[in-house]
This record gives sequence, structure tokens and C-alpha cells, in this order.
Amino acid sequence: MEPLYQQTHKHVHEIQSHMGRLETADKQALHLVENEIQASIDQIFSQLERLEILSSKEPPHKRQNAKLRVDQLKYDVQHLQTALRNFQHQRYAREQQERQREELLSRTFTTNGTQKKILDIANMLGLSNTVMRLIEKRAFQDKYFMIGGMLLTCVVMFLVVQYLT
Repeated sequence: MEPLYQQTHKHVHEIQSHMGRLETADKQALHLVENEIQASIDQIFSQLERLEILSSKEPPHKRQNAKLRVDQLKYDVQHLQTALRNFQHQRYAREQQERQREELLSRTFTTNGTQKKILDIANMLGLSNTVMRLIEKRAFQDKYFMIGGMLLTCVVMFLVVQYLT
């Protein structure tokens, strides 16, 4: 039992060192490192099953200590398994956020299409070109009023913060 225990304990420490490689691995190597760690964890679980059988065959005065050592290894491996799952979950969430960000950045948020549709509807309703130009001029002016209002709000907030502190 002792050589198998030592070998399993050594594998646990190797996995712990491989977990550090997860943080520094590039995207292509990341999946390979994860698969390698998962395969090692699976191998350790099979060794732990053998160790449990062997620990139950130990002499009675050594059996309790052997079972405690095997249980400690089990706990360590379960902890590593959980850490790997957490890392994979965080990586998946990060990749999903990147995909959503790219999707949002690829969208065009222009009002030209909307403005054209409004003009087409207005033409269908029979509004004259003069009224249409007035509407466009008003939309242009409204944009400047909005920007001016934002700047004024920021100045007021700054003055309030300066006055209160």
C-alpha cells in the first residue's frame, strides 16, 4: 500500500503545480492542459479506490491511520477537481462576455436608417419638403441641447461636490 500511496501523493502535488499553468497558458494550450489535469485526476480517483481496498486489508492497528491518509488524499483530489471546474466556469463566462462584447461592437447604432424610415413615412403622409427640413433642423438642434444639458449637469454636480466637501 505504501508505494501506491506515495505515488498517488506525488501525482496530487504534480496536479497542483499544473493548476498554476492554467493561468499562464495561451488559449490553444489551455484545453490541452485542462484535459491533461482532468485525466490525471481521473487516474488518481482509480488509484484511491485501490488504496481504499488495500487500507481495509491493513492490520487493525494500522487500518485507522491508513484510512485517514486515504481520506485526506481524497479530500485533496476533490478540492483540485472543484478548482478545475471553477476555472473552467470562469473561462467559459469570460469567453461568453467577450463574444457578447464583440457582438455589441459589431452592431451599428446609427439613426440614419431610422431617420430615413421616418422621412419615408412622412412623405407618404404628404408632408412637404419644407416641413421635413424643419424636422431635420429641429433634430439637429435637439442634439446640441442634449449635449449642453449634460455638460451643465456635470458642472452642477462638480460644484455641489466641491461645495459639500
